[in-house]
Amino acid sequence: MRVLMVHNYYQQRGGEESIFETESTMLEAKGHTVDLYSLHNDDIAGANPLVLAAKTLWNQKVYQELRQTIRKTRPEIVHFHNTFPLISPAAYYAAQAEGVPVVQTLHNYRLLCPNGLFFREGKVCEDCLGKAIPLPGVIHGCYRNSRVASAGVAAMLSLHTFLKTWSKAVDVFIAYSQFARNKFVEGGIPREKLAFKTNSLHPAPDVGQGQGNYALFVGRLSTEKGLGVMLDAWEQLGQKIPLKVVGDGPMAPLVQAAQARVPNLEWVGRKPLEEVYQLMGEASFLVFPSEWYETFGRVAMEAFATGTPVIAANIGAISELITPYQTGLHFKASDSQDLVTQVEWALSHPQEMLQMRQTVRAEFEMKYTPDKNYRRLMEIYTSILREPQKQSEIASSIN
Repeated sequence: MRVLMVHNYYQQRGGEESIFETESTMLEAKGHTVDLYSLHNDDIAGANPLVLAAKTLWNQKVYQELRQTIRKTRPEIVHFHNTFPLISPAAYYAAQAEGVPVVQTLHNYRLLCPNGLFFREGKVCEDCLGKAIPLPGVIHGCYRNSRVASAGVAAMLSLHTFLKTWSKAVDVFIAYSQFARNKFVEGGIPREKLAFKTNSLHPAPDVGQGQGNYALFVGRLSTEKGLGVMLDAWEQLGQKIPLKVVGDGPMAPLVQAAQARVPNLEWVGRKPLEEVYQLMGEASFLVFPSEWYETFGRVAMEAFATGTPVIAANIGAISELITPYQTGLHFKASDSQDLVTQVEWALSHPQEMLQMRQTVRAEFEMKYTPDKNYRRLMEIYTSILREPQKQSEIASSIN
């Protein structure tokens, strides 16, 4: 099978890029041919805001280039990971015009929310959910804290909702959790177009021994990740267990300040993936304090692979990954006192936590290996390749 992967890279490499690259590598390892069409957000530096807004609505250059790329490479599937802001939904129509099925992986909630997070002013916000025109997101400047920029995103969402792009130009969407899948249905995406597939790791890291006697946080240092809740909890915990914080982001100064007053807190900054896995494997547990609706929870899966249980906020998709007292513990989202309670339970039940180390690795091998991921992806691809006549008719009607 030949697959054309389409992706709009951010300025800073993140989770979407890891998933995108893992999936491409996995397909190539299984003997498939993977071609890439990509743009990078570095290209928008200094761009005229009105020109950028117009491209976000419909990028005619991308439409033409992608049609040419499809004619040259002749893929059987065009698989999109991110089209925002430069590639634009015009790319779906380019694939459709060439009679090639379209798959879109949903890494965030951009189709339903201007900032893609359902998170505003430190708490979950669903004000734009289900609205044909996401006006609240514009009023509050939810995208890049700018009403002008938010208006551009809102215009894109409104236009393509009106054109029924999500239901007519995309053959199947992939959601990484049942929670996310249900949220997209609630937002108007047809349920029959939403497939469920978990994430995976390739290659899988080695299992650690959990002998480091520390807790670990790995992720972007930003408000929605629950940094404030976690830092407050560690102030309350005192000397009970050290916490290592891996990552960087806008809340780095807050973490630095907390490090100065909390003796058991250590911010280690960014680390190469191999070092992150080593830290995970030796941690007593991973802390996952997110306050937004995570679409999956890749860091928790990585912890499972290294044999490390997870203490996670009971919100969004991460609730599905964690089975309390088997693969980790839940605490009430945004509740630092409940996080303290769960950490104290973990510290006072070493045998139960040791058993969890075996359970989480078994959970990883049962659900999140590349082979499991590959089989499910092939099922999704095959499901939309069964109607070639339909694709041909669509192409004819557009051309």
